[in-house]
Amino acid sequence: MLERVFSWREDPPAPTGLASPIVSAKPKPKNGIALALGGGAARGWAHIGVLKALDEYDIPISMIAGTSIGALVGGCYLAGKLAELEEFARSLTKRGLIRYLDFRIGGSGLIGGLRLSKRLTEALHETRIEDLDRTLICVATDAETGHEVWLDSGSLVLAMRASYALPGVFEPVFCGGRRLMDGALVNPVPANVCRVFEQQNVMAVNLHYDLFGRAAVLRMRAVEDDAAPDAVFRPVSPQDEMTDASQRRKKLGLTRTMVDAFNIIQDRISRARLAGDPPDLSLQPRVRDIGLWEFFRAAEAIEIGYSATKSRISEIHRLAESDHPELMRL
Repeated sequence: MLERVFSWREDPPAPTGLASPIVSAKPKPKNGIALALGGGAARGWAHIGVLKALDEYDIPISMIAGTSIGALVGGCYLAGKLAELEEFARSLTKRGLIRYLDFRIGGSGLIGGLRLSKRLTEALHETRIEDLDRTLICVATDAETGHEVWLDSGSLVLAMRASYALPGVFEPVFCGGRRLMDGALVNPVPANVCRVFEQQNVMAVNLHYDLFGRAAVLRMRAVEDDAAPDAVFRPVSPQDEMTDASQRRKKLGLTRTMVDAFNIIQDRISRARLAGDPPDLSLQPRVRDIGLWEFFRAAEAIEIGYSATKSRISEIHRLAESDHPELMRL
C-alpha cells in the first residue's frame, strides 16, 4: 500500500532577541541507534526510563522519530531537557493534574492544552527542530486527508503538540494550512521513519504490544447479555450474570469507550506496520496496567522502561556496534 507522507518545513523567523536558539556546530551523526518512540499517552513516561538507561550505558543515539508522547519525550531529550521533564512527570498527582486540564465545552477537543503548551514553551523557549544536534521527526496526522505528516523543522513545541493532539481530547494544531492531529492514528511506532533517513540500526519502543495479543476472529450468537447470558464462557448463575452485565454498562462512559477504541487502533496499526517494516530490535515495556490517562503514575512507568532496557542492554550494545544489522535477525 502506497502512502503519501508530507515532510513539513518552514522558513525560520528573524531573531527576536528574547531567546537564543540551540545552534549545532557539528554535523548530525548517523552512527549509533535510531530510536522510534511510540505513542501511548501516560504509558509514554516509560520512554524516559528507556533513555535514561541508554545514557547510563553510553549507547549512542543517532536520531529519534517520535509519535504522540514519544515525540514529546524524544524532543525534550534532544533539547537537553529530559531531567526537567522527568521532574515534571514525577510531580504530577491526581489532584495536581487538574491544573493542566483546561476543559473546553463545545470546542474540537475536551482539553485545550494551552496550560501544558505554556509549560513547554517556558522550558524550551524558541527551540527549533533543525537546531538540535541530532535529527528529530515528530509524526502527526493531517485531519483533512488522513496523510501522515513528518514535522522535521520549525518550532519544537508546536511539532510536539501536533503529534500528541489526540482527537476528541486535545484540540488539533493548525500548521501550514493543515489541521494536525495525533500521529498514532497513522503510525503508532514510527520505525520506518528511521529507515527513510538511512539509519542502519533501528530500535523501536512499542508500548502497545502486551495490551491485546494477536488478533483473533470470534464467532458468537447475537443476543443481549441481560436477556440471555452465555453460561458457556462464564459459569455463573443467570442472576449473577445479569447483575454483572448491568454493572459493566454503568461503568462504561464516553471516556472509557474512546480509550478502548484508541488502544485497539494503535495496537492493530502498529502490528501491521512493524510487520511490514520491522526494526532491528523491538523493546516492549510491560505497561498495560497503567491507564492512558494515569499520568500521575510516572514513577512506575519510568522504572518499567528503565528495567526493560537494562534487561536487554547486551543486545542493544551489539546492535549499536553492528555495521550489518540484518545479521541480528538471523
